[in-house]
Amino acid sequence: MIEAVNLKKEFRVNEPGEGTFGALKALFSTRKRIIRAVDGVSFAIKRGEFVGYVGENGAGKSTTIKILTGILVPSSGSARVNGIIPYEDRRRNAANIGVVFGQRTQLWWDLPVRESFEMLKAIYRIKPDDFAHMMKKLSSVLDLGPMMIIPVRKLSLGQRMKCDLAASLLHRPGVLFLDEPTIGLDVLAKENIRTFLGEINATEGTTIILTTHDMNDIERLCGRLIMLDRGRVIYDGLTNELKQRFAREKLFEVEFRVRPPSLADVPELEVVEERGSKLSLRFRDGAGGDLAAVIGKLAAKYDVKDVSVREPSVESIVRSIYEKTLSLPPYRADG
Repeated sequence: MIEAVNLKKEFRVNEPGEGTFGALKALFSTRKRIIRAVDGVSFAIKRGEFVGYVGENGAGKSTTIKILTGILVPSSGSARVNGIIPYEDRRRNAANIGVVFGQRTQLWWDLPVRESFEMLKAIYRIKPDDFAHMMKKLSSVLDLGPMMIIPVRKLSLGQRMKCDLAASLLHRPGVLFLDEPTIGLDVLAKENIRTFLGEINATEGTTIILTTHDMNDIERLCGRLIMLDRGRVIYDGLTNELKQRFAREKLFEVEFRVRPPSLADVPELEVVEERGSKLSLRFRDGAGGDLAAVIGKLAAKYDVKDVSVREPSVESIVRSIYEKTLSLPPYRADG
């Protein structure tokens, strides 16, 4: 459904001069610096997959999405979405995709939501029966009824995101690109949108690419995870496999009756977080003994009230990878 082959995108930016003399010199001659936002990205996504596309700010996520949606032309490499080269045939590509950018809206700012939907119906040439069917379905799932007569500018952020999601799906696209769709939303709005996206993927077979900094979105929705670092893919595989790969890192919380001054006598453990009499600890296999033995050693030396063990979340694993406390083996596109 989606294919990227060695995608690269470079931008030329002016380098400002330093100080007053540098600023004056820049008026007559400017130095250019090349920034490579996407550096050889390759992947293939099958129809109906729900893929998380993650990375730190500046990793190249949004640039990749803009290439796949036809907004940007790559410096080299190629991309296809449902057989279409998006930046060469933007109109045909737009007819087959839905896009939601969390920071922007595709709705008309001063018009009521209903009129925006009617205009999109005309733009996408949606048949009246199909439009009525989708509006009924989207209104039911997203509870759009109360918003339909409200001008877009008067909607709350959560309401606008629901309406933008509905707008992106009115023409029943085969591919949905979501760039930070839950940014700034409250917990309830996030949960509603997650539930809706899962249903659309399951019932409509919509292929979805989700870029987000909220790893709860990834863990709840995405069966597959693609990670970027400085424009390059560093991991492409099942989300659960990433967790299993680092399952040897056990995280657990210990509550003490009397807070110990340190855990120097238990070198197998590393303190992750301190909260009063509670410590969040990390244990690595191979550090000496198994987890049960280390917990026994801890309980024998200190006055332990309670212990709870948990596997690391996707969020903690991804954060550790970017903080370089965990390392992935070199990524290979062929697996």
